[in-house]
Amino acid sequence: MKLVNETNQSSKIILQTKKIILIVKKLRQQGKKIVLTQGSFDMVHIGHGRYCAEAKQHGDILIVGIDSDAKVRKRKGENRPVVPQEERLEMMTYLSSVDYVVLKKLKVPKYNLINLIKPDVLVATDETYNQEQIEYLETICGKVIVLKPMATTTTSAKLRRLQIGAAKDITKTLSKKFVKVMEEMIEELKNGDK
Repeated sequence: MKLVNETNQSSKIILQTKKIILIVKKLRQQGKKIVLTQGSFDMVHIGHGRYCAEAKQHGDILIVGIDSDAKVRKRKGENRPVVPQEERLEMMTYLSSVDYVVLKKLKVPKYNLINLIKPDVLVATDETYNQEQIEYLETICGKVIVLKPMATTTTSAKLRRLQIGAAKDITKTLSKKFVKVMEEMIEELKNGDK
């Protein structure tokens, strides 16, 4: 897995969850308030940037758990993610609000990263957890904050629009070619009768 060459960016990327435990321990010794959020962050857009900036407002350090490619495929289908995990991890480090990104692998127990970090604040979108799950998570975290979407569109919506646009273009092109082929065939049939 090739990651960034810049020391500052690569030092923010945590591929082994055990390493984040040591980092969090040091941060807590410094009296830092830890915020955790999680997601796939595929095709990073303005909503992701706004979301992370808002999440950071709830503490001193923002850790972002990023789903591995296998985890995204399981949740969102075979055509996802569009952007591979190495690039998603690196891209998130360029957001000034993000202090660390942690790769979340497919075959780990539910809430694993939350249990390891035990953040002071867990930030999620309003579709991530139901009320019962939030109440359970509040026994692990200091607080769970639910944020509304921060952009008018999502990555999934953008992909649907691209797919619809491509399908229309293909249909238009095929329709023109089909008509032309049919006209040629009819002409051949007419000439064959003479």
